Amino acid sequence: MPVQLLKIIEGQSETPLPSHLQKENLKHLQEGCDYTNKYIQGIVTLSYPLTKLRDGRDFFKIVVQDTDNLCSQISSINIFIYGKMAEDCAKLIRHGESFIAAGFKVIKLPTDREDDRHDCHLEVSEEAGSTIYIYTKPGITAASETASVSVAPKYVYTPLNHLKDGTVVNLYGVVKFFKPPYISKGTDVSWRDSRRFRRAGPFFPLLLGFSDYCSIVTLVDQSNVKLTCSLFSGNLDFLPKIYKVGDIVRFHRIKIREYNGQMQGITSGGFASLTFDGTVGAPVIPRTSSRVYTFMDEEQKTVEELRIWAASNISISGPATKLSGVQPMLFFDLTCQLVGKAKVDGSSFLLKVWDGTECPYPTWKVPVEAKDLEGEKVLLHQLKNLAVDILVYDNHVQLAESLKIGSFLRIYSIHAKEASADNEDVTRMEFHLHGGTCYGRGIGVLPESNPDVKELKEFLESVTLTDSQNMESCSMDIDSTFGNVTDLELHLQRCQQLSVTVLTDHQDLSNTELKTITNSTAPQQYRIRAKLRTYKPQKLHQSVKLHCSKCNSLQEVPDRDDFDFILHGSAGIAPNPELHNTSWYESVTWTTQEQKQREIAIHFVKHDEMLQHPEDTLIMVEGGTLKEIWKLTKRFKCVIPVRSTEDDLELLDLSAPFLLKGNVKYYGCKQCSTPKPMKNLSSISAEQQPSWEPTEIAQVLGIELLQYVFVMKFTLVDETGSLNAYLFDDEKFFQIPASEILTSNFLQQKMQMTMNALCPPGRKLGDLPWLECFIKSYNVRDTMKNQVCYQIFDTTVAEDVV
Repeated sequence: MPVQLLKIIEGQSETPLPSHLQKENLKHLQEGCDYTNKYIQGIVTLSYPLTKLRDGRDFFKIVVQDTDNLCSQISSINIFIYGKMAEDCAKLIRHGESFIAAGFKVIKLPTDREDDRHDCHLEVSEEAGSTIYIYTKPGITAASETASVSVAPKYVYTPLNHLKDGTVVNLYGVVKFFKPPYISKGTDVSWRDSRRFRRAGPFFPLLLGFSDYCSIVTLVDQSNVKLTCSLFSGNLDFLPKIYKVGDIVRFHRIKIREYNGQMQGITSGGFASLTFDGTVGAPVIPRTSSRVYTFMDEEQKTVEELRIWAASNISISGPATKLSGVQPMLFFDLTCQLVGKAKVDGSSFLLKVWDGTECPYPTWKVPVEAKDLEGEKVLLHQLKNLAVDILVYDNHVQLAESLKIGSFLRIYSIHAKEASADNEDVTRMEFHLHGGTCYGRGIGVLPESNPDVKELKEFLESVTLTDSQNMESCSMDIDSTFGNVTDLELHLQRCQQLSVTVLTDHQDLSNTELKTITNSTAPQQYRIRAKLRTYKPQKLHQSVKLHCSKCNSLQEVPDRDDFDFILHGSAGIAPNPELHNTSWYESVTWTTQEQKQREIAIHFVKHDEMLQHPEDTLIMVEGGTLKEIWKLTKRFKCVIPVRSTEDDLELLDLSAPFLLKGNVKYYGCKQCSTPKPMKNLSSISAEQQPSWEPTEIAQVLGIELLQYVFVMKFTLVDETGSLNAYLFDDEKFFQIPASEILTSNFLQQKMQMTMNALCPPGRKLGDLPWLECFIKSYNVRDTMKNQVCYQIFDTTVAEDVV
């Protein structure tokens, strides 16, 4: 029978292999030799779907890992199976099973080998007299065959201080730091071009355009050597299930690469992992998504020894913070249950969660349409004072969208942010999971078997939900929205007697009538109580301007077409190779495959002569298009478009942004800036912890930074008269950053709802809400006359308006 299933009894095959067969070493295979009486053995690490060739024959491809040569740079090989054998193997073979092929043919590959695979492949077919032996895993049965027991190979584990470049090893380690899995995407680069990127180290997967999940894990062991591993998989479940620092992991078949003098781990073909709770005395139960794995008695001893060592050598954080213990400006981890979710805009997503405790501060409720909110409405209403809204951004959105209501989560590095002014009596909390993966930001889904989940479930079941409804609030119920005028009117009726603005200073001033103000000389400061009759501009995005604090000029924010035009102009200037790979940055170049080829260069700024993780890195880009630049801003902390000169890299025309960070473009004042060479950035990269803040970057590059501001004209009225007052503000009045409004649909909607609350459309003057605010008068002189103008200051919109 060409395909045979073998049983293992007490470590030995019940049916021994034919005596004439001799085992062949993978590294000795050569094309043209006779392997009729030879066999190779290994573990199946990858299989492809069964397909049919043009001649009608079945074809099945697998990858087999040679367990005897794991430390070799060539440790796996492709096996092509044809005909009836292909059909049988596709039904029987599972990942992790031991596989033997006898009587095979060796064919030299016409192209370069793939990573750690042999540069030949094996062809196996019944016509060629080949035979396949499979040691099946427990519980697998086939037609006319009996289930058998899988092979339990003896694995060798390498201490972290014995790792060598280019090897594939098995290892154990304690998690010292980790980033939960996140989506990794990069720019579109062909495989042929990508081979030129291998020297880009940890950035290589990003530059290849992979859309895999990625997790970063830093391990230590008793040797006190640290190993940082970059783990990639197209399937989230195949990555290690790490929940906290101190967990213990076992990695099989992880590739070791040396980069800048340090060893790094990278997933290779057949990578597999087990994760164990690192708590001393906890049950040794592995967490894995593999259907089959081996775990020997002596390995349990290894786990327990690592637990004891880690308890006195690793700084393990305490239990995750409860909502009842949240304080302003805190970054914390939260174990919670998901009770609601909704899409907010393209770059943010809402998660409603609870942990059974109540936040000590009033919390911000993200305004979303009731129809867009997924979750059980009755439960959401019951939890309106216990559940909190967490807004997640950018790379976390895709994972957040996939979460199931009712699942238990551990959300890492949530930012608790004060939303009110410093001197307000009531502080309202906002919760944000910012984009990127700094400080381990991310979302982990916990199984119900997790000890923390069991404890949380018991606590949640003890909470009496009716108690959470006793507090009265001026906030809207969960089913209320700002999506139509009716809902807005109901809300305004509830708060009709309240001012819709809050004064943040000068409480000693008393109210002054508008008539008195217009009859007084300038400059002076006043406190007023008035109504907003009209405002300009009506298209709120037009209110955002760029302001130079040095020359006091205002200018429009350039549109994307201007930036795109400048980038296309600079794309014609080829990167100067003499400026590549300096002491403070490392360069990578490639040529695009489009009809009109372009050469693109990316310069990665280093820190301590080492490349950092993408979310901590500033890059300089030459020759990129607008689309490519925006892709890079999603992966790297800061992006600076540059071009080459004879001596140094330089900024583009200041009509273009000199810096992009997240969704924000930063501009410099043409009149007040004196641009300096890019080498001045090396002073920041040499700092102990480079922050790459726009103000610091602007200063070293000789740029006078332009500030995003709101500029609006309010027509205010009271019983005595009216006046026009200007709003000139960056984010205090609306509590919305002017720098982010143009790129966020959510913030634009929030601003529109704010203005609808301050000046409800279609309402009579007598029905408008009252505003309390401070205004100051000042003189403006021109060639003809002196004019008195008024500006709103030290005033913010009340939290319960939106």
